[in-house]
Amino acid sequence: MPEATLPTQTFVNIREIRDGVVYLKKGGLRRILIVSGVNFDLKLEAEQTLILNSFQNFLNTLDFSVQLFVHSRKVNVDAYLEAMRERMNEEENQLLKIQIEEYMEFIKTFVDQNAIISKSFFTVIPYESAAVVEGAKGILGLFSKKPKREVKEQAPQEALKQLDHRVNQVIDGLEQIGLRTVPLGDRELVELFYNLYNPQLVEKKGMEIAKK
Repeated sequence: MPEATLPTQTFVNIREIRDGVVYLKKGGLRRILIVSGVNFDLKLEAEQTLILNSFQNFLNTLDFSVQLFVHSRKVNVDAYLEAMRERMNEEENQLLKIQIEEYMEFIKTFVDQNAIISKSFFTVIPYESAAVVEGAKGILGLFSKKPKREVKEQAPQEALKQLDHRVNQVIDGLEQIGLRTVPLGDRELVELFYNLYNPQLVEKKGMEIAKK
């Protein structure tokens, strides 16, 4: 008989997501902020220096680690083109029909020749309420080695309070640099992890939606 296939959840160190907090199986907590980007290359040299110094000062004020990562996704325009096709079919003006068709052909040709990549910037704020973890692995630090040493587990409300304090500190620091931040809610977190762990399924699903 073939070996039973373990579900994906077995390999992901997430116990649950509730009220914008990621609860890990070993007791850790995570909050994730989506952060606005800055076109650094378009800044003057003095502005670049100011940004770098401000970011360095921000990191120096933290007494805990944070994770910064960029999520890149290839933009699927099939659904957009399908919506434009429906708009074209509904249009009665023949000239507008031709213009819409030419616009659709331009978009399709451009995307075929140049992959359009969407980038999102995130900051992960951790709090270990149950253990001090050594050697965290994975893009979000959700996969980890055996804890280095056990410590007394904090009450859930106290751990959440400490995590919120860290979140506010990070938000204030990033806003002083001119970066807007928004904490992810449950729905956004689930979508983010789904996209991270199932990139091929996400692209295939987008194509299926466009064909309907």
